[in-house]
Amino acid sequence: MQLKILKTEKDYDEALSRIDELMGLNPKIGTPQSDELEILALLVEKYEELNWQIDVPDPIEAIKYRMEEMNLKQKDLIPYIGNKSKVSELLNRKISLSISMIRNLSQALHIPIETLLKSTI
Repeated sequence: MQLKILKTEKDYDEALSRIDELMGLNPKIGTPQSDELEILALLVEKYEELNWQIDVPDPIEAIKYRMEEMNLKQKDLIPYIGNKSKVSELLNRKISLSISMIRNLSQALHIPIETLLKSTI
């Protein structure tokens, strides 16, 4: 396969097929086949990054999802947010997350800080 920038789905599929072929050969490091495999993997990674980028989830939806996963009620968030009305306001998008809320929720619910930092209103 001639190495080139992957611009189309067809290019991408051909690169994946060639990667499968090369993986089956199990080439030794430093051989031309090993180099081709490495370059193709980089090209595929870049194509996926550009074409199938995964957005950071909405922070409120992430909190609600984690609450469901952990079987939590709104009252269970009071220690991390402040009081019952603040929890309700936050989940209904009436107020934004504060720095202390972000820190507390990230630690308690194991939600990445990057997710909670995304604009909520």
